[in-house]
Amino acid sequence: MELVQQKYLTGERALFKSKDLKIIDCTFAEGESPLKESENLIIENSIFKWKYPLWYCSDVTVLNSTLLETARSGIWYTKNINIKESTIEAPKTFRRSKNITLENVSMPISQETLWNCEGIKLTNVTARGDYFGMNSKNIKANNFHLTGNYAFDGCKNIEIYNAKMLSKDAFWNCEDVVVYDSLIIGEYLGWNSKNLTFINCTIDSLQGLCYIENLVLKNCKLLNTTLAFEYSTVNAEVISNIDSVMNPISGIIKAKSIGELILDETKINPEQTKIITLEDY
Repeated sequence: MELVQQKYLTGERALFKSKDLKIIDCTFAEGESPLKESENLIIENSIFKWKYPLWYCSDVTVLNSTLLETARSGIWYTKNINIKESTIEAPKTFRRSKNITLENVSMPISQETLWNCEGIKLTNVTARGDYFGMNSKNIKANNFHLTGNYAFDGCKNIEIYNAKMLSKDAFWNCEDVVVYDSLIIGEYLGWNSKNLTFINCTIDSLQGLCYIENLVLKNCKLLNTTLAFEYSTVNAEVISNIDSVMNPISGIIKAKSIGELILDETKINPEQTKIITLEDY
């Protein structure tokens, strides 16, 4: 591979359509699209200060590097990219990209990040920003921390482990989602979704888990969760009290206790849902 080391690169398309480069200790400053349409890159200890650094690229490894906030919309239409031990401060990073691996990555300004992407693997990733991951599919995350509303709207095929998510309206309009051993705090969780499963999770959600087809909860706690399960088909094993349950369509709800149970016969058939609490044992 050709080596590019300790360079200060400016101007539009500074290394346009490069191939087989190892880039070390470089700074990409004023000038859009410095590496557009490049392939087979290794980038180490480098800084991106300007817009659109890695558009239409393929087979890229980024190590110990930084995308500043001004490197916004930085990685679009790119495939096979692996980023480790790095900070992505720029918003709107990753759009319509495939096969993205992030490991030990901080994303402190991640608004509108990872949109319409496919094949995403996140390990030890921390992000802050609204509309994270919209309309993406085939996502796996482990030790994922997110602060930001409307996460994963319209996504398909998600597996999440050991997450902490502070996110209003997370997992809306989703299909085939499984979340393990995680904490989720946010209103209106999971509406209008299909095949949504939570295992060993703690959830705090005003009017959460409604309008869901095939909702499954296993060994979960619902803290400060009110008006849950409205118009959902549900199989729930809850090991805490549920503050209130409202008009589930069908299924089984097991809980330590239920503070308020609302079953409106004008809206649903109460006989279609079996309710079991500790006093029933």
